Amino acid sequence: MKRIKKIFVRIHLVLWILFSLLVILQLKDDNSNWQALTTGIILTCLYVFYSHFALLSRYSGKRADRAYFLGLALIISTAPFIYLFFHNRSPDGPNSFFQQYIIYLISIVLPFIFLSWLARVTETLVINTVKKEQLEKEAVESELYYLKSQINPHFLFNTLNNIHTLVYKQAPAGPEAVMQLASLMRYMIYESNAPTVPLTREMEYLQDYVSLQQLRYKQKPIVDLKIEGEMGAAHIAPLLFIHLLENAYKHSPARLAPGDIKVNVKVKGDTLTFSVQNPVGKNVPSALDKPGGIGLPNVRKRLLLLYPGQHTVDIHNTGETFTVVLNIHGLQSQPHERKAHLLYN
Repeated sequence: MKRIKKIFVRIHLVLWILFSLLVILQLKDDNSNWQALTTGIILTCLYVFYSHFALLSRYSGKRADRAYFLGLALIISTAPFIYLFFHNRSPDGPNSFFQQYIIYLISIVLPFIFLSWLARVTETLVINTVKKEQLEKEAVESELYYLKSQINPHFLFNTLNNIHTLVYKQAPAGPEAVMQLASLMRYMIYESNAPTVPLTREMEYLQDYVSLQQLRYKQKPIVDLKIEGEMGAAHIAPLLFIHLLENAYKHSPARLAPGDIKVNVKVKGDTLTFSVQNPVGKNVPSALDKPGGIGLPNVRKRLLLLYPGQHTVDIHNTGETFTVVLNIHGLQSQPHERKAHLLYN
């Protein structure tokens, strides 16, 4: 907000300098007393403009009509005297003085009353718009944080129990599982706070997640994870795919054969395709836990906030398999600070 106010201060300064130069050019050649006249005009205009500006700032939006109009009357009635003070020609009687007073009132005071009102209204409109956008941005960022943090806590507890079992049995996989969990937690707590992360890091996170989930199964890897294309330079919003993968585990049958859950990540040009397919479990506890669960609405909301008009989500449910295909277009090839989709983006 301070930056906006500084911009307006500079605009005021530039406009007053231009106005002063215009007055000087207008009076210099036609008047021997142009210095005094110029000073009188500029001081009168400054007095009218900023007195009324301050009056509007003080009583804007308040029920102080009487105080405002009293102040306005004081400004209008006193302003012409400033110019008359610098005007060396003495009036020829009361009538001449009154005529000059009316002329300066109409030609200088009233126009600058209007200009100060226009400036006050413009500044208020701009400041209110910026405030509104800041509030919208904060609301979007809060919603993104909330959506991003909705990782199933049961996964963490189950993983800790599985690691405890490995450690208790002194299994060789125990230390590696601890390191994978530490990497996963570090990514979730610290690295995912950035607006975008390298796609390679997001894939490492998914691989750690799959490895830790595999501790629940004795068979060979039940997830067939394929990564294709050049991912080195691509960046993506963090924790965007985890809900889809988590749902694939959640809504699959209890017994899974190797490769039953299929995950494919492909980068082609500036387009990223993420697909996940899982067999559908026969016993669905409730409508909330049906295939897709709360993960899909979560992902949809984040995509609308982060990639408006740049994504598609296709869902295929055959009754035996559930498939989600996510496409993101215009993928960024370098780190950047992706902001919420607001007016100033």
